[in-house]
Amino acid sequence: MQIGCHVSIAGGVNNAVDNAVERSCSAFQIFTRNPRGWHAKELPEKEISDFKKKLKASDIERLATCAHMPYLPNLSSPKKDSLKKSVDAMINEVKRCGKLGVPYLVTHLGSHLGTGEKEGIKRLVASLKEVAKVDNDVMILLENTAGQKNSVGSEFEQLAEIFFELKPAKRFGICIDTCHAFVAGYDLRTEKAVNDTFSKFEKAIGFEHLKILHLNDAKGEIGSRLDRHYHIGLGQIGEKGMSSVIKMANKKEIPIILETPIDDVRDDFENIKKAKKLA
Repeated sequence: MQIGCHVSIAGGVNNAVDNAVERSCSAFQIFTRNPRGWHAKELPEKEISDFKKKLKASDIERLATCAHMPYLPNLSSPKKDSLKKSVDAMINEVKRCGKLGVPYLVTHLGSHLGTGEKEGIKRLVASLKEVAKVDNDVMILLENTAGQKNSVGSEFEQLAEIFFELKPAKRFGICIDTCHAFVAGYDLRTEKAVNDTFSKFEKAIGFEHLKILHLNDAKGEIGSRLDRHYHIGLGQIGEKGMSSVIKMANKKEIPIILETPIDDVRDDFENIKKAKKLA
């Protein structure tokens, strides 16, 4: 079982491995820089070297690690300046992941800002093809969305449409977020519902392309399009659903990453412990 959570890089990216080990992770996700700004400081060589050494010394496999794109870039934007800035930021992220030896970079698909899904997808695909020109082996994972206004990629069929436009580049894979899928209308509350939902995924895209699973319960009801992650088993998906998703991911050998809140209810340690118990 490869399971863990998003961990902090405070004090240096190499500290992420320590934070993952402390939480008994066998998989983890990071931001390689401050996710709330455009500017990214160069990664110091010592931090890169220490990150690799610590990862090698741990029991965590390299293929169970990933990075996530920062929040500001919008690869579907109709605004030319913003789109160029977004593409440049992602090119930089792919290069940073390459230096660290992180195999996957998860990206949100952006917002068409009211210009329509067709135009948004066209810009998104062109942007991702440009990013894929970076000469390294980092795979870009497209994450399903929660179906918010002006977003693309909440339905498996549309995610497939985007993905298979990119497939010739052999640089792309998929990351499924359970909270996003649920609030977009895919039922995950029972074993049967989980089987039915992932059968739809298999038919549309195929399990061989699913490289990372974001395991999050949902604050919102099914179909609500409310992108609010919640603690494992305590949200609208619930324990039965979460357990079935975990077992499915384990069977398919897909690394599981939690992006659950840290509050008075639970922290990372407790959510990981709960997920392992549900397995």
